[in-house]
Amino acid sequence: MNLRDRLRGLLVRLYARRVEGHLDHDQVPKHIGVIMDGNRRWAKAAGSTPAQGHQAGAAKIEEFLGWCSETDVEVVTLWLLSTDNFDRPAEELVPLLGIIEDTVRALAADGRWRVHHVGTPDILPEGMQGILKEAEEATAHRDGILVNVAIGYGGRQEIADAVRSMVLDAGDKGQSIEELADAVSVDLIGEHLYTKAQPDPDLVIRTSGEQRLSGFMLWQTAHSEYYFCEVFWPAFRKVDFLRAMRDYAARHRRFGG
Repeated sequence: MNLRDRLRGLLVRLYARRVEGHLDHDQVPKHIGVIMDGNRRWAKAAGSTPAQGHQAGAAKIEEFLGWCSETDVEVVTLWLLSTDNFDRPAEELVPLLGIIEDTVRALAADGRWRVHHVGTPDILPEGMQGILKEAEEATAHRDGILVNVAIGYGGRQEIADAVRSMVLDAGDKGQSIEELADAVSVDLIGEHLYTKAQPDPDLVIRTSGEQRLSGFMLWQTAHSEYYFCEVFWPAFRKVDFLRAMRDYAARHRRFGG
């Protein structure tokens, strides 16, 4: 690393400390959703393979969760794999699935986080389903941040699964279609989402410069604040995180008003 790069790094760290020093912890989001975008573009720019980009993105997760734990965040939802990602070529998808499995194992082994899967398990390989179940069971007793790993996740699919679960539940209780129709409410649907009993995201961060949700938590983000960051996910820094937190704290949330 040359002198110019060292000076730039020092200035960034000093700036991050300044931003952190002015951060109001009373205005910290309790639930952050993260669309970790840009792994492949980061890899292309670095002359690396897509698998190396995904590996770099996975390595960023522990760092990110550490920043969250320093600022009193309680729930983090990480979008690791969408339902659409299964359309990718096998030469990219297979290594990606392996990286995700290793990531889940690492989160469970860390000792600080509670791991919860959000997504459709049926479309996942059996081995991954077993890893997710083991991670949830092994971390259920912990008091740290609840980390939702969104794997095989799609917002529309989640709502469809919630409606299906609600109908099946009504059938188990012997309710008629008319009784179910009368009982349907926003709260009832919420009880059948993947994130039931959790607070909705206060803040959604998307990296890579794309300014859309792409189906991420369509139901839960109705009143969320959004922060779009130009940097690719593997290059996301603490100063970028602190800027997102500062931006959130400065907003006046109207909850649809």
